[in-house]
Amino acid sequence: MIYVLIFALAVIGAGVVYQWIGLRRDAALYPPPGRLVKAGAHRLHVYEMGQGSPAVILESGISATSVNWRYVQTAIAKFTRVLSYDRAGLGWSDPARTPRNACQISDELQEMLQAAQVPPPYVLVAHSFGALVVRLYAMRHPDDIAGIVLVDPIRPQEWYPLSDEQRHNLRGGAFLSSWGALLARLGVVRFTLSRLARGSSSLPRLIGRATSTGAGLATMERLVGEVRKMPKELWPAIISHWCQPKSFSSMGGHLAELPTSIASIIDTAPLSGIPVTILTGATSRTKWRAGELPTISTDTTRIIAEKSGHWIQLDEPELVVNAVRELCERSLRRRSLPV
Repeated sequence: MIYVLIFALAVIGAGVVYQWIGLRRDAALYPPPGRLVKAGAHRLHVYEMGQGSPAVILESGISATSVNWRYVQTAIAKFTRVLSYDRAGLGWSDPARTPRNACQISDELQEMLQAAQVPPPYVLVAHSFGALVVRLYAMRHPDDIAGIVLVDPIRPQEWYPLSDEQRHNLRGGAFLSSWGALLARLGVVRFTLSRLARGSSSLPRLIGRATSTGAGLATMERLVGEVRKMPKELWPAIISHWCQPKSFSSMGGHLAELPTSIASIIDTAPLSGIPVTILTGATSRTKWRAGELPTISTDTTRIIAEKSGHWIQLDEPELVVNAVRELCERSLRRRSLPV
């Protein structure tokens, strides 16, 4: 028995050292491409491109980072200023020290824009969970908003009121995130992702069974699948982010706070006079009903991305870029009219 214990401790120690070396290596090889801006309790990574007004602000999904917008951001930068950023706990930003609900994140977005000296008006672009954040932001600062593009947004009505199954799934997701953070500290996530990225699946599956994280392994396989849609030079940086415990902790925090985030938006009045374009993926699991769209804004346009699932910015980025361009041009025309 003593030999088994010694062996287990040796394996754990080796994993911790492997993770520590990997973190040091990642920090040297993949420094933040943008700048770190102080926003409340955190330093948030902000990546800027282009010049002009209105400024376009890109808000990511529940566990995604600024890197997910690279195709879209590069194209938008050709006609105006555009910012992507990492929420606390994700990407190159500091670990999250505050609750991960949409109200708190909306406050931190405002602090980031002020600290980064980005004046309004803004066109807000949000994917999935990020739609809750930008809708709250627009409710609080309507005069600052030139328009909103929602990219396969989360449908609040689907999550309110929560069913017993949904509560169970959210608790399970938060637990898996905590487990993932522990495995990341032990180097297991780093090893598994590196193998998956190289195309190997047999050893990662064996590790998944051994650690009772089959669902977590499936999540990592989906992550790697989405990563492969992005520019190849970004793959190592994205994988390095998911080797960090903070990414799993932040994802768990978002899931745990999702009921609070949904409750903050579910019965709010439609945005008045703010144009909103909603892009929905033809094969996405999220199915909006036509009668629900006017609850977002009094000026709503819907576009169906026929070749996309949930990640429209990766499957059909030109649709997002065109929607943003139209709102920017509309804002410029509005501002050029005589008072």
